Amino acid sequence: MKDSQKTTKRRSSQPELSRRDFIGRTAAAVGAFTIVPRYVLAGSGQAPPSEKLNIAAVGVGSQGITDVERVMSQNIVALCDVDDAYMAKNVARVKGGFDAFPKAKKYRDFRKMLEKQKDIDAVLIATPDHTHAVVSMTAIKMGKHVYCEKPLTHTIYEARQLAEAARQHKVATQMGNRGQAAEGPRLICEWIWDGAIGPVRQVHVWTDRPVNWWPQGIDRPKDAPPVPETLDWDLWLGPAPYRPYHPAYAPYIWRGWWDFGTGALGDMGCHSFAPIFWALKLGYPTTVEASSTEVNSESYPLASIVRYKFPARGDMPPVELTWYDGGLLPPRPEELEQDRQMGNDSGGIIFIGDKGKIMTHHAGRSPRITPESKMKEYKQPPKTIPRSIGHFEEWLEACKGGKPAVANFDFAGPVAEVVLLGNIALRPELKKKLAINRLYWDGVNMKVTNLPEANEFVHYQYRQGWSL
Repeated sequence: MKDSQKTTKRRSSQPELSRRDFIGRTAAAVGAFTIVPRYVLAGSGQAPPSEKLNIAAVGVGSQGITDVERVMSQNIVALCDVDDAYMAKNVARVKGGFDAFPKAKKYRDFRKMLEKQKDIDAVLIATPDHTHAVVSMTAIKMGKHVYCEKPLTHTIYEARQLAEAARQHKVATQMGNRGQAAEGPRLICEWIWDGAIGPVRQVHVWTDRPVNWWPQGIDRPKDAPPVPETLDWDLWLGPAPYRPYHPAYAPYIWRGWWDFGTGALGDMGCHSFAPIFWALKLGYPTTVEASSTEVNSESYPLASIVRYKFPARGDMPPVELTWYDGGLLPPRPEELEQDRQMGNDSGGIIFIGDKGKIMTHHAGRSPRITPESKMKEYKQPPKTIPRSIGHFEEWLEACKGGKPAVANFDFAGPVAEVVLLGNIALRPELKKKLAINRLYWDGVNMKVTNLPEANEFVHYQYRQGWSL
């Protein structure tokens, strides 16, 4: 169901969470290599490291099968997708096809899978964004460990709920922003905390999406072709409002539609915001504002700029974080050598401090102080942050009672909330009012304080028969 390939080439009551708690929880999550998980202390009978986990995969598209291949050291006991043919096509990419998974039973409905198959220890979820939360929550409530692709959820409310449920049920979790396991984010943290560029007051981050990846800025198709026999369209829609099937949505070009995806910001924001949150110890922003190309109620705009303002944190000053997509770029640093590219082809990040700048590739990879002469002069500090054993390996270890994964839901949930807040600022229903107002955000209570209409997009009414 989920596909990362190019396509056009291609409310229940909430416990209060203070900003201090938010920052502390985020810092604890990313520093979790030194923390013993609560489920170990509780003695909840997790599989010991010597045993293999029984893993089920929900959403066996291009991204889904890629994820499955990364955990084939364990027992793959179930494969679930709403489209039989699409699942078969992607499983065929693995040597041996379905024969490579002799223990795996096949399903269409994840609910039936979890109800019938009692041997499942953990669930890997790579469905479209709008079904991340309902699949994840069902698994969590049944005590299953969860790996969910990014963005964690489709709405801010869902992200808050998942993080809370994971803590309550003491399960191991991981969001699929695998860049958090790389060296780059750790170097960024160590350099900034060492004062390499002084206090950071601005950050610019950009992506190449959605250009040449999937369509945006378009209206809903008018025709209604027949549903393929292999696809359960009602199940694909899940909690989203009903609409007729069209190949413009499934199987892999759903990202640009408001009802199903989270646009360029949702797709890439969780990758690139994560190292920024880690290094700058960010909590909730106080305001967010956005500008974009023409936007309608069906799909995201072709290009946008989203600007967040975060308050001071400890000895760190207030910081402004600006996001660019659709081919838009931040100003080129004056000190950047003329023959050097900003970031890489997928995007990049620029941290602007009082004493200099750090530029990275997409998701914080390959950080360098600019200009290169300053990078060569800089005496790097000791590597104080533990290095990762590998993105998927972290999750598997956590499932077996080891250290929490760095991108567990305590960290990933708040990052996803902030990413999704940017999409609220892009909503066409708010565009006229946002032309003269920025959104003021009360993160503790998940509420826009100056424009009540905006709170309608913190969550939405699920289709009948679906709930968290």
